[in-house]
Amino acid sequence: MNNKKIVSIIMCLVSILTLGIYFKDDMVVAQTQKKQQPQVKAQVQTKTAPVNTTSLNVVANPTRFLNRTVKMQATFDKFSTLGLDYKKAMRSSEKYIGILIQRDDVLDHNIPLSEMKLFLTKELAEKYIDLDTGDKIQITAKVFSTALGDPWLDVENITVIKKAQTTEKKTK
Repeated sequence: MNNKKIVSIIMCLVSILTLGIYFKDDMVVAQTQKKQQPQVKAQVQTKTAPVNTTSLNVVANPTRFLNRTVKMQATFDKFSTLGLDYKKAMRSSEKYIGILIQRDDVLDHNIPLSEMKLFLTKELAEKYIDLDTGDKIQITAKVFSTALGDPWLDVENITVIKKAQTTEKKTK
């Protein structure tokens, strides 16, 4: 029994030493946590600059942009529920609304880029309720998933570059 107690005490001491744990001001502090903190700060600093790209580039290479913020110009098509509540890239229809943008490679008629799932919180979407089909916009969004091989993005900001002409303005 004495040998077992001695072995268990030695094992505990070895465990404590290998983890680098020490006591300071009645608290247990792990040295590994101190080493990780500067790395987190460095990651925060590098993730702030969005990558300028096109919507078709993101669709063609979704994994390249995964967990990155992108900035792209697009033509607004409509608000949509496409992709909401899909379990592998969950954005609840209770809190989010989707938007569709038009394909950049088709100019003679309007075709939505349904491969790109863009989501806004309903609170943010209320700020852009006046968007019309054909409005030129700039989107800043983070690619949070590549489920089904498609890019799934959380929209952080939309800037209206140019409003589309309405039919009333065209007839005048």
